[in-house]
Amino acid sequence: MKNLTTATFYACTTPFRVLLPVLLCLTAFGCKKNLRELPALTQTKHWQAVIETPAGSSHPLVYAAEQKEFVPQTEAGQPRQLEFLPYPANHGFIPSTLVDSAQGRPAAPLPVLVISEKLEPGTVLEILPVGVMILDRDGELHHLIIAVPARPSEQTISPNSYSDFSARYPAVKSILQQWYLNENPRRPTRLSGWKDEQFAERLIQQWVR
Repeated sequence: MKNLTTATFYACTTPFRVLLPVLLCLTAFGCKKNLRELPALTQTKHWQAVIETPAGSSHPLVYAAEQKEFVPQTEAGQPRQLEFLPYPANHGFIPSTLVDSAQGRPAAPLPVLVISEKLEPGTVLEILPVGVMILDRDGELHHLIIAVPARPSEQTISPNSYSDFSARYPAVKSILQQWYLNENPRRPTRLSGWKDEQFAERLIQQWVR
């Protein structure tokens, strides 16, 4: 029997109801679907996210589309380990999106942070965007979708809008903001602002390819 790849292992250890689109491809070993090419919008009209780095991890992962597997994020040619607190939520991307870089870096999927219990790399789930945190790094703006799972049973907080998120969970908002401003001492970052869930919807639609 062929050895399972890292992506396949993560997929096989994640709840079936979350990973149906991926598991359909994995019915035969060696069949690996490019997770970047999954639809951004599901049949139930929810956006979906692919998780790369789980909450609580200090080792950022990224999805390598060519190899169709998850690999360590690198810094100066070495796997990166956070010199700060672990990820406060699950970091990933919106599939079928591609954001152009103003500074000539390769286009990359729109990033998303899903607030929930720990989700393994390769988890695919429907989400509800509740806002956008806009960060300024070296003069370039980076938009981070902030979301919760669409399924109520998977939510740890239950905001229904950006205003609700800000009013009911100000500490969560502050923690996320401070984490992203301080997680990498070698990459100066400042907060450019927050936008609401309607802006998040338009932003995703803008970058869907």
